[in-house]
Amino acid sequence: MDMANALLGRFLGAALTAGLLLTLTGCQDGGGADTKAGEGPPVVVAPGKPGEKARTLSPEQAAKEAPDDSPNAADRAYVRHMTEHHRQALTMSALAPDRAAADPVRRLAERIAAAQGPEIGAMEKWLARHPATAPGPDAHEHAAMPGMATEQQLKELTDARGADFDRLFLRLMTAHHEGALKMAGEVLAAGNNVAVEEMATEVVATQSAEIHRMRAMG
Repeated sequence: MDMANALLGRFLGAALTAGLLLTLTGCQDGGGADTKAGEGPPVVVAPGKPGEKARTLSPEQAAKEAPDDSPNAADRAYVRHMTEHHRQALTMSALAPDRAAADPVRRLAERIAAAQGPEIGAMEKWLARHPATAPGPDAHEHAAMPGMATEQQLKELTDARGADFDRLFLRLMTAHHEGALKMAGEVLAAGNNVAVEEMATEVVATQSAEIHRMRAMG
């Protein structure tokens, strides 16, 4: 299945689950005359693929056609890794109030913390609902995630003050965000779970904008 069909299938499944597809009552008798509204069984209007007409399905048919979005290995790895990735961003951002010289840098750090703190909470809830069947990553695997600052870089950031802190923070956080975009792109290509897809899409939107802002500031 190509990417367009895969995304369409996910959309259909999410819409069916949320009850967003149009449910109609009433049907036509064998002679084509319309019956009164509310007398017929409910039907679900399923959008067709590009170039195809929509179809009407019974609720039972719609349930059968909804794609299985069970988490796969890519989904589980992404959420596990991104949780740790976000935690490092919070650690870096927490240094800004006492060390940054520029107000825009402090405000950026506040926005990052305000966004990624709740995202960590959402990912932890997802992990609780979908517990891993294998051991989690070790410290080496965490360090290997794209964009992660090294222990030495974190020490340098902690020791920096004023304009030096601002420059180093922007450089490290830009790289950190770029790593998050890489991870999000990988799970969007290989994952299967709709909730994870939504998380990754939000990361792409939010952190792409912040990268643009940091480059303008630096």
